[in-house]
Amino acid sequence: MYILGIESSCDETAASVSENGTKIISSVISSQVDEHKKYGGVVPEIASRRHCENILGVTKAALEQAELTMSDIDAVAVTYAPGLIGALLVGVNFAKGLCMASGKPLVPVHHIAGHIAANYIVHEDLKPPYLCLVASGGHSHIVEVLDYTRFRVAGRTRDDAAGECFDKCARAMGFPYPGGVHIDKAACSGDSEKYILPHPKVTGSEFDFSFSGLKTFVINLLHNSAQKGIEINKNDLSAGIQKTISEILCEKTISAARKLGYNTIAVAGGVSANSGVRSAFEKACAQNNMKLYLPARELCGDNGAMIACQGFFNYLAGHRGDESLNAAATLSLEEI
Repeated sequence: MYILGIESSCDETAASVSENGTKIISSVISSQVDEHKKYGGVVPEIASRRHCENILGVTKAALEQAELTMSDIDAVAVTYAPGLIGALLVGVNFAKGLCMASGKPLVPVHHIAGHIAANYIVHEDLKPPYLCLVASGGHSHIVEVLDYTRFRVAGRTRDDAAGECFDKCARAMGFPYPGGVHIDKAACSGDSEKYILPHPKVTGSEFDFSFSGLKTFVINLLHNSAQKGIEINKNDLSAGIQKTISEILCEKTISAARKLGYNTIAVAGGVSANSGVRSAFEKACAQNNMKLYLPARELCGDNGAMIACQGFFNYLAGHRGDESLNAAATLSLEEI
């Protein structure tokens, strides 16, 4: 079975063809990073316009790379939530038009479920139930994966996401957007013990995250040091930020796994590409006799392959969309 997956939730226009979900035949991504870099972050209006310009070409390229035509495709999967509403609408309406013209079934896919599915592409032995941390620029969720299409959220961020914290701290240090990769690189040459950073807690919600306090602490540290003429070592601060975020993500996830009875953990989303996060989870899971699954680095960010993969499981579960399918900027995994 061939599934065409389309992703346009933020600033990547992506399309991919999968065979039976986990075998990726093609994957094409048009990134807008260079354009948004000069603004220090994603500009929603620009992102939507670029999706309009790129989505047809990206989809055609994915089909050509797979050496298939729409007549060979069994279903079209598309991200419909959550994300930037204008960006999502481009993908949803394009997919609806494609399905109306070709007569193929339309399969809606939740973006976070897509990130989780990225692990299935490289780990054939990973099967539900298990616990998954999804950490990216817009999301920080601890998810119980009950089945391929059923989820329960055990913890989530109350404010900034982990990736957002990375990016905003990086911006305050003068690194270009996206900042997470620059902090990762700088941290390799830094002393993670030089700066002691806070581990914010969420009262009454043991598995929820809060990263705004850490972000504010770093920004204030930089501003106060500049006012006093004290030089901040960016490598050391980067190492401290990376260590602190990694510890917070790891401690909460391991704690949730213990309490909820899971010994298999997966990590997904853009932050799962961070070397400090990967290393922290590898060490913690080994110490706690838990099995760890990490996606390939090229599948950590937004891509069409993860949507095609999750689209396959949604199709088997009978999930379908029609001409009334709409995009949603926010939607819990538990509502799908």
